[in-house]
Parts: sequence; C-alpha cells; structure tokens
Amino acid sequence: MNQTNAARPWAVVTGASSGIGRASAVRLGQFGFNVIAGFCSNEEGAQQTLAEVRSQGVEGVAIRVDQAQPDSIGTFVESAFALADEVRVWANLAGADILTGSGAEQSDRDKLDALLSVDLRGTILTCWEVVPRMRVQESGGAIINMSWDLALHGMAGRNPEMFAAAKAGITGFTRALARSAAPHVRVNEVAPGWIQTRFANQDMRDDYYRWVVETTPLARFGRPEEVAEAVAFLASEGASFISGQTIKVNGALSSG
Repeated sequence: MNQTNAARPWAVVTGASSGIGRASAVRLGQFGFNVIAGFCSNEEGAQQTLAEVRSQGVEGVAIRVDQAQPDSIGTFVESAFALADEVRVWANLAGADILTGSGAEQSDRDKLDALLSVDLRGTILTCWEVVPRMRVQESGGAIINMSWDLALHGMAGRNPEMFAAAKAGITGFTRALARSAAPHVRVNEVAPGWIQTRFANQDMRDDYYRWVVETTPLARFGRPEEVAEAVAFLASEGASFISGQTIKVNGALSSG
C-alpha cells in the first residue's frame, strides 16, 4: 500500500460481491475510501469488485464473512479494524437470497430463517461489534443499513411478508441504534424499491417485470448505482447532521 492510500480512511461493505453491494463499494472508492469488501461465497465476484475499486486509485481487500454465523461476524469485524487504521464507514448491505437459484427452492420456514439470521440478526450483531470500535475513533463513524421500501409500505405475498418482517426489523433497530450510538456514530439506512439486480435480470417473469414498471411512477427499475449514490451520501460529510433516517430509492413507489 502506498503512503497516500495508507492515510485514507476505510469503508467496509458487506454483500460487496455483486449488485448494490458492489456498486456501493465502487462508489465509496470514488469518494476516496479504501474499501474492505465482505463476501460469503462469491469470491470471484468479490475479486471483480476489488478490481473496480482499485481502478479508482484506492486500496481494496476482500474478507469472507458468513452473516448467519455470529462467530464469523466477530472475526470479520476484528479483522477489518485490525487491517484499517480507521474504519470511517460501515455499510451492512449483505442479504439472504431467497429469490434465485437454490434459495428460491427452500421451504418457507427455511427462507424465513435465512432472512432473520442473515439480514436482521446479522445486521444487529455486526452493529453491536462495530459501534464500540467506532466510538473510540477520533472521527467517530457512519453506519448504513439496508431495509426495503415495500417492507415499510406493504406488499401481499409470502416472500414479501418474510422480507417485510426482516427489513422492517432493521428499520426499527436502525432508529433505536442511532440514539444509542450518538453523538460519535451516525446510523442510517437505505430502503430500495425495485432494483435491477439478479432477480430482475434473470428470474422475474416478463409479465411481473412489466407490472413493476407500470406501477412505479418513474416507470422503470432502479439501478444498483442509484442506491450506491444514497449510500455514499450517507457516508459523506454532507450527511454529518443526519442520523436515524431512511432514504428511499424507489422511483416514488411509496412515500412517507
């Protein structure tokens, strides 16, 4: 690592091997952060993310973490803070995939267990590990969690019910933690609507895809890069008086 990069603050992004996580890692690199990319199984994707991050002239490191396993979370957080002189930003963007591949074939109970352990419990346990470490940093820090617009607005269906339970839990936790972690650590969340990720690109039925476009006021899916802009803003000094808030990136699908 060169001297210039050694002096840069670090950002940690979980779920960084694809989709919103990758786009966020790259955008934070463009903001001048060195990036630790957390991934679970897609090491090839994580390496592709690192290549894009490093193309911004900053450092990038990939570390494996299983957000469903408390011990793995503890080891990951410890490794990240040992590697970085200062972790200024922590973005909890990893989530269980119950919509594509083998995840879609699981029973409802297994899907629910995955969402609650990876998305909800994983976010909570990670934040509990990160906040005490950020508090002792002179600059404090910023945490960004991942909710879901339709968890707050409501959507019929078994999969949406399960997503809503996990993601609305993250929203409640984020708002409570913002008070507990203040004044040295800011805690916010992003709540995407329909985003053009793997499910939309490969697994969504054509008629369902058209329905999403027709019912979204901006008449299209969002892009991962558009969610990444919200993540980068919440990580920036421009958001220095913002905490306990939700930014919806949803094409006006819902409000309030």
